[in-house]
Amino acid sequence: MKGQISIAQFMVTDVRTLSPENEIGFAAGFLMDEAIAGAPVVDGSGELVGILTKKDCFKAALTAAYYGQWGGTVERYMTRNPETLDAATDIVSAAERFIARPYRMFPVLDEEMMVGILTRSDLLRSFLV
Repeated sequence: MKGQISIAQFMVTDVRTLSPENEIGFAAGFLMDEAIAGAPVVDGSGELVGILTKKDCFKAALTAAYYGQWGGTVERYMTRNPETLDAATDIVSAAERFIARPYRMFPVLDEEMMVGILTRSDLLRSFLV
């Protein structure tokens, strides 16, 4: 039964992250090079403090287009306190969250520690298995 299958089986565990101190131009290039829609932002202790998406980078890109240079850090442009999913969440509940929210991904936590990321594609794949 699909409602009993945990997202932990389908999430990405080798998560590429950014630091709040990264320059925004670097971070935008990173997202493009990795071909990912966004990345969790973690502090020096590995705690999730935000998420940076390509959409967030558009604000910086517009500033860069106007002034001729990228400026600022990830911390300035990231979304703070992102919504997360618990690793024990079942795939049906996760699908309901994706339907209700505009997000393309959710960081996944287990006892307050980030253990992965779940994208729309990862979740859709779970229903095809």
